[in-house]
Amino acid sequence: MSVAARTRPLPGTLPAAAAPALLVALAAVMALATPGRAAAQEDGIALGAVPEAVVLETLDGEPVDLGEVFGTRPVLVQFWATWCAICQALHPRMAAAHEAHGEEVEFLVVAAAVAQDRDDVRRHIQRRPVVGRILWDVRGRAARAFEAPGTGYIVILDADGRVAYTGTGPSQDIDGALRDVLGGAPE
Repeated sequence: MSVAARTRPLPGTLPAAAAPALLVALAAVMALATPGRAAAQEDGIALGAVPEAVVLETLDGEPVDLGEVFGTRPVLVQFWATWCAICQALHPRMAAAHEAHGEEVEFLVVAAAVAQDRDDVRRHIQRRPVVGRILWDVRGRAARAFEAPGTGYIVILDADGRVAYTGTGPSQDIDGALRDVLGGAPE
């Protein structure tokens, strides 16, 4: 048997030179699949940034100046839509976080004006209430200010109005992120 025949990998195995690349790829997949805060900060506005304080509207068309909200206390901003499966999956986590921290944190639900209108949102929240004050982003101002990659995106601002957390996906540890922003306050 020749030397080349003896050094060939067994069928179904990888050559030894491929092992480091495979380990790096596996580590990247595991990091992205890890739920909670480890999956945060992937997209959107940078940590420490101060978002532009845009003016949005209530569902009744009344203006809401986010400049009057930011910097007064911590604020959680959720980019949301009636058709968003991630938003529906996040609802129990949002409700638990609101129950634990709603007195200390302003919860804002920014309804994207994409494939839904104000009446769709009203009907939806009558059947499935959401936690927080619902704001209508008809011109995408908040989406641009926060560099929102899509619905299901959450941003938490600290009491100074700086971005302290961003996250996407249904497995975000919202309660843990809020506890961090509030200085480790117990539940």
